[in-house]
Amino acid sequence: MSDVRRQVREHVRANPGVHFNALARNLDIATGQAQYHLHRLGRNDDVVAERIRGRTHYFDPEYDAWERRTLALYRRETARDLITLLLDEGRLPAATLADRLGLARSTVSWHLDSLSDAGVVETERGARGRVEVSLARPDETERFLREVSPSLADRLVDRFVGLVDGSRYGVADADD
Repeated sequence: MSDVRRQVREHVRANPGVHFNALARNLDIATGQAQYHLHRLGRNDDVVAERIRGRTHYFDPEYDAWERRTLALYRRETARDLITLLLDEGRLPAATLADRLGLARSTVSWHLDSLSDAGVVETERGARGRVEVSLARPDETERFLREVSPSLADRLVDRFVGLVDGSRYGVADADD
């Protein structure tokens, strides 16, 4: 196996759910080179590709379908923010999620549809007929959330904090 192919495989293993553009950018390789090596790795069952909500994401074969969809959606900042809030607060009305995150209700609805289709969240009508949202598999969800690298906003905060206190100077690229 070539060094570049080995790097691609290791990057996918270290960053489950990484999408194509992020992989090529993080490894600083040409898109054609990334396509070639990902194709070869896929043929040998060293990497699994799955198209989720318009992006192709790559995984180690050890992940099942639910895990792949969940990890791919976690790589989207808004979906990750929704999940984090649900982990912290438990069941919440969809309108409350939108208000707490400062997002349009239509944006929250779109992401909740994606998360619901993937089996990450469950929605039902509450006592007043409002849509209430909870995590379908909270323990597994929390475990997978820790596997995804921080968002751009998280990296900027980390970098700022590092510059102020002198302790840290940034982290690896995320997919958002």
